Amino acid sequence: MLADLIRWFTDPNMQWILAGSLLLGLGSGVIGSFTFLRKQSLLGDALAHAALPGICIAFMLSGVKSVGLFMLGAIIAGMLATFGISAITRYSRIKQDAALGIVLSVFFGIGIVLLTKIQHSGNGNQSGLDKYMFGQAASMMLSDVYMMGAVSVLLIVVCALLFKEFKLVSFDPGFARGMGLKVAFLEQLLLLMTVIAVVVGIQAVGVVLVAALLITPAVAARYWTDALGLMVVLAGVFGALSGVTGTLISSTLSNLPTGPVTVLAATALFFVSAVFAPNRGLLAKWLRHLRSRSEVQKYAGRAVVHQSQTVERGTE
Repeated sequence: MLADLIRWFTDPNMQWILAGSLLLGLGSGVIGSFTFLRKQSLLGDALAHAALPGICIAFMLSGVKSVGLFMLGAIIAGMLATFGISAITRYSRIKQDAALGIVLSVFFGIGIVLLTKIQHSGNGNQSGLDKYMFGQAASMMLSDVYMMGAVSVLLIVVCALLFKEFKLVSFDPGFARGMGLKVAFLEQLLLLMTVIAVVVGIQAVGVVLVAALLITPAVAARYWTDALGLMVVLAGVFGALSGVTGTLISSTLSNLPTGPVTVLAATALFFVSAVFAPNRGLLAKWLRHLRSRSEVQKYAGRAVVHQSQTVERGTE
């Protein structure tokens, strides 16, 4: 076991994958906190599925597997999906959750059709393109890690600089608008950052599961604190820990995809938080219930004793 750990941390390829997964989880957790607080958890799933046709179209136009082109195509497709969601909710009576489901299904269906067409086109470069469905962290190169690092740092810096503004927009956009903040611009900026975080995570986690890495660390962090700043930090830490844990576990077993294991690691952190968190955890609630029950029984016993003493005195 020790030899395996030494081999993991001394292998350059494994170092790249670990660094990429860590940076991906860190950036996703930070952005996912604001997405979760704004009650737009399903938006990440819709954007991830909408990115698939953008990736396919970028490959069909270029004929090469370029991460930069795939990101560009996925970002454009994600923005088109958000405009579609906004148009449906604004110009019809359809609610946002239904609009998200419609856009998710339509874009993902188009992506599957295009992916099938590419696979039957005979293009030799299409090998491995289907890995974007469930992710393939092992295919990350040093240039991909640099890109993930740059994007993650950019997302974190923007969140740090505009933390107060994002906080107001997330909790009370009406009050933020009354203070003169450009709420529409801030909301679109948060949306764009969510799209970028989703697109960057597709290569490692895949289209199907990237939304889980965006939301699950934020939900787990919410159990531990009421302060937004600490919640954002914890979400980033949980996301990074999930990425590293998923990578290490998947590397020990052959033919085990990194993306699903990373999501399962994030889910395990969520269950630990849901059970053992000091204030909101199930264990803490159970202990408070037992303590309250014990105090009620104690007070009830004292009341019975006091009542019996009163009756005895009245009898005398």
